[in-house]
Amino acid sequence: MPDGARACFMTVDVEDWFHSYNYGSLVSKDRWPDYESRVEHNTSRVLDILARRSIRGTFFILGWVGERYPHLVRRIAGAGHEVASHGYWHEPVYSLTPDQFRDDVRRSKMVLEDITGRPVRGYRAPCFSITNWALPILRDLGFAYDSSFFPTTAHDRYGRLEGISPGTGPFEVIDGLHEICISCLPMGRFALPWGGGGYFRLVPYGLWRVGVERILRTGIPYVFYIHPWDMDPGQPHVAGMRTLDAMRQRVNLTRCAGRLDALAGALSWRPIGEAIAEPATAPAACRPMAARAQATPMSGRA
Repeated sequence: MPDGARACFMTVDVEDWFHSYNYGSLVSKDRWPDYESRVEHNTSRVLDILARRSIRGTFFILGWVGERYPHLVRRIAGAGHEVASHGYWHEPVYSLTPDQFRDDVRRSKMVLEDITGRPVRGYRAPCFSITNWALPILRDLGFAYDSSFFPTTAHDRYGRLEGISPGTGPFEVIDGLHEICISCLPMGRFALPWGGGGYFRLVPYGLWRVGVERILRTGIPYVFYIHPWDMDPGQPHVAGMRTLDAMRQRVNLTRCAGRLDALAGALSWRPIGEAIAEPATAPAACRPMAARAQATPMSGRA
């Protein structure tokens, strides 16, 4: 039975298979409309699994997707899930100038708010590519929290924030903006990525659950993420992918839906926005910590 005292955050990054950065330059933005879209079908599968488990989560929706599938955004919101922003173009933050970043995020926020009629308060950077200079921009655009920082060195695409260590729970990263880190499993000097996605598909499920329990015993909420395409073995192949990128994109796609259903039924979940908005009533594990990071300007990935 789910443990209500240890509520965790179920999050979904709503993007199509061809938005994945595993394809790199093989798939350019101007060709997106030419590819078979599978985001509606795949997101529906995620919604059905969560509905069977009576789970509400946070859906970080790409603005490009929301603009083309407004009915999907309305379905997500109508099911009681929180609608949040995943940017518009799925560009890594560190590849943009501050002005480009501001325009991209503002556009995505407006698209989603126009569809739902509700404020969008959460943001997740594509490829978890957050950097310190982006934080004040998010706050100034009206966001209450960011959930982009993956405190691990396991992937060279991830962004960096100064002053945050693995095992840090929700906290106010700058005045008026909370940071909800993606879960990692501390192992000595290292932090194993234990939040979801390709790692969730690769690691045996039993071992994954053991890791989740270790994270929960620290008193920090577990932050899980999945892409709808993580459950889609029928997604098209693109010639020319590097072997490592192809593995990241396609390993164990057939098993992911069953694993998601099992994990969904094993824990208690809630949308991130609820815990941020109502810290006094949130489960103890989800209350913001007093820790604060120094938000100093950064450039690139450093």
